[in-house]
Amino acid sequence: MINLTRIDLEPIIVNADEIETVEWRHESTLTLRSGRKIIVRESSDDIIRKVIEFRRLCSGKMPDMM
Repeated sequence: MINLTRIDLEPIIVNADEIETVEWRHESTLTLRSGRKIIVRESSDDIIRKVIEFRRLCSGKMPDMM
């Protein structure tokens, strides 16, 4: 699960395993496996980073320290 922010500033937690595509223009549009679309404020790069961190945590690997 990853924490994101809807375009109206409401927080949302998204199941990273359900994300099928991410499109980016001024905001990011997530398309889920169900076909549902969610518009969020995070950039596609931020979403990718969060998904990678989530998968590392699931596999037991520690995230890189910055």
